[in-house]
Amino acid sequence: MEILHYVAFSTDPQGGNPAGVVLDATGADDAAMLATAAEVGYSETAFVVASGDGALDVRYFSPLAEVPFCGHATIAMAVAHAERHGTGRLLLRTAAGQVTVTTDRSADGTLVATLVSVAPRTAPIEAGDLAELLAILGWSEADLDPALPPRAAFAGAWHPVLAAASRDRLARLEYDMAALGTLMARNGWTTIDLVRRESSTVFHARNPFPPGGVVEDPATGAAAAAFGGYLRELGLVPTPATLTVHQGVDMGRPSTITVTVPAETDTGIAVTGPAVRL
Repeated sequence: MEILHYVAFSTDPQGGNPAGVVLDATGADDAAMLATAAEVGYSETAFVVASGDGALDVRYFSPLAEVPFCGHATIAMAVAHAERHGTGRLLLRTAAGQVTVTTDRSADGTLVATLVSVAPRTAPIEAGDLAELLAILGWSEADLDPALPPRAAFAGAWHPVLAAASRDRLARLEYDMAALGTLMARNGWTTIDLVRRESSTVFHARNPFPPGGVVEDPATGAAAAAFGGYLRELGLVPTPATLTVHQGVDMGRPSTITVTVPAETDTGIAVTGPAVRL
């Protein structure tokens, strides 16, 4: 397999979230893909197999396990595909469902990709799980923004959303990785989406990712899509809306994710960003 290395949600190789991309994983089995992802060492690697109907079958592996969907690796894969085959629209078949992704060039020539997630939804977080999550993170109820209630959000993968009452609270991240990983495995959560609202359309985010074997993800497109669905479902943002999510700043890998939230409640959430080859 030819392994490509990209960074998504930034045009600076020192920012964004690195992803591995294999544009032709024909014949690779689960063990080979997992071993490749572990060797690459990024939070996610995308493996693509072309099908006869023109769609692409895509699977995503962290160094530790397969995940149903990954936003930043999708953006990276789409840009890598566009560099070789030209810009346009792709239909992806993922474990989470069908996802479309479109690539184009910005005015300065940068390749930019937009994915549209599966239909999002939310679910309550059980009181005991919420208390355990807060305890592991070292947060208290007073650290939460009451305007953005805790909720599990889905747009291809599940992410609990916790909104910090202050930017300072978000900036301080320390937790027991094993304990959080156990809680997340029990609930089927992929990352924890910690957010802080700066304005009606600008947010800051951090995403602990123990299931991927990393303390924190610098840009999480799947979580950003789920968060857009969360805001729409709970009526926390007027729709249609275009949101900006800043992530990775506190870990020195700044990333910018653009989230487009349609008004129609049964539609997917669009996530847009550039990617550059490392």
